[in-house]
Amino acid sequence: MYQKSYKSPIGTLYIVEENEKIIEIRYENEKEEVLEKNTKILEKAVQELEEYFKGKRKEFDIPLNPKGTEFMKKVWKELQKIPYGKTTSYGKIAEKIGNPKASRAVGMANHNNPIPIIIPCHRVIGKNNKMVGYALGIDKKEYLLNLELKVKETEEK
Repeated sequence: MYQKSYKSPIGTLYIVEENEKIIEIRYENEKEEVLEKNTKILEKAVQELEEYFKGKRKEFDIPLNPKGTEFMKKVWKELQKIPYGKTTSYGKIAEKIGNPKASRAVGMANHNNPIPIIIPCHRVIGKNNKMVGYALGIDKKEYLLNLELKVKETEEK
């Protein structure tokens, strides 16, 4: 397991790789025992994140292996289908995974998403378009959504 720190527009992110797949992106360096190292996968993750923050990347190609329950993995896979610059609700995600009454569980899976930004949990909002919880902070969620909206608006002009 290796990690690389990346100074992003929303603060320093710590990207963690295991077996040539990204397993985690943290805002705080909670695992200081993880060796800081440049690997091909970590370099590619940083490059893709830089392209995303510059508005040049809408989908990530980096291999992922988020750790979680089968339910969580199902939710995270569905999150990756939310189009760039669009939002959806916890209830709609619950419906799409075939469990319409599981919106709270979807919210918990969203909260526990170990690879934010790349698995775009920031695109899930509450009822009535309310900004609700985001592990990196609501201000970061708003930043990411605004970034995507600005890029989409620029492209549509």
